[in-house]
Amino acid sequence: MTLDMKAACERCQAPLTSDGEAVICTYECTFCASCSEELSARCPNCGGELVPRPRRPVKV
Repeated sequence: MTLDMKAACERCQAPLTSDGEAVICTYECTFCASCSEELSARCPNCGGELVPRPRRPVKV
C-alpha cells in the first residue's frame, strides 16, 4: 500500500510537490502548510490531526 501523494492542497488548490512541505491526516486528506495553520492542524473532513507528510526524494 502506497501513500497517495496528492499534487494540490484540498482547500486552496495550491500545488504540492512530492519533496515539498504538506500535511496529511490518517485518511490521506492533504493540505498545504498555510491551510494547516489556518485549520489549527485539524482535518476539516474527519476532524483528525494533520501531521507532516513524508517526502519522497526527487528523481534526478
